[in-house]
Amino acid sequence: LQINHSLITHPSTNPRPTTLSIMVLVAATSAARPFARRLAPQIRRFAAPAGLDNPPAIYCIGLNYKKHAAETGLSEPRFPIYFFKPPTSLCGHGDDIEIPSVCHPEEVDYEVELAVVIGKAAKNVTEAEALDYVSGYAVANDVSARRWQGKKGGGQWCRSKAFDTFCPIGPRLVPASEIADPNDLEITTTLNGEVLQKSSTKDMIFSVQQCIAFMSQGTTLLPGTIILTGTPEGVGFTRKPPVFLKPGDTVTVAVEGIGEVTNKVVAAKE
Repeated sequence: LQINHSLITHPSTNPRPTTLSIMVLVAATSAARPFARRLAPQIRRFAAPAGLDNPPAIYCIGLNYKKHAAETGLSEPRFPIYFFKPPTSLCGHGDDIEIPSVCHPEEVDYEVELAVVIGKAAKNVTEAEALDYVSGYAVANDVSARRWQGKKGGGQWCRSKAFDTFCPIGPRLVPASEIADPNDLEITTTLNGEVLQKSSTKDMIFSVQQCIAFMSQGTTLLPGTIILTGTPEGVGFTRKPPVFLKPGDTVTVAVEGIGEVTNKVVAAKE
């Protein structure tokens, strides 16, 4: 790429794009095309159910069940602790959970969660009106690579939970009108036929209303935003001996009145 500096004008005298900026853009675009062609075959699209497949954001609440906090030896938080998962982590009922080698596959855990979907833009809402902004609910599995989440990985919650397929969700978006009280639902995880998590959303430290109200303060929750509300006790890393997901496993997460999501675990093809 050769640049003729005599053709470059100052923005104050010519607000139009400079010859340099156009030349750089063309060169960069041309250089990117071969990379995009090489990358395309490696990208898989997973089908989350309608209404759950294109969220502007996925918020996740950490340490939001009393018994889960107790089993980890951590104090109950004063405020909701939240982090994010990317939309690329989504997959649906029946999709494979693909565990890549980079996430230390020997330490990948399951976490059943009640998922809440925002139906209209919410900002600075009160707890009393929070449920008016909910369009529906679903079941989610906040799959977590514990090595990255813990001290050995630098305590990176987002990194540990962001891998492709690490957010199975479904089986459908259940309208909010069908769930009388989201804070009183049985919630379970079954791994290879054995129930490992069984609790109730009554054990949440922060209710669905409190989570929405807290996160909306000064921050707009756009329609379609998904909120995972935390997991109960019984996760794999706290068990003795620990229980982690491995290729060949079948894991089912379920929430009363909503349904269940079942996925097989496989090693990612790399």
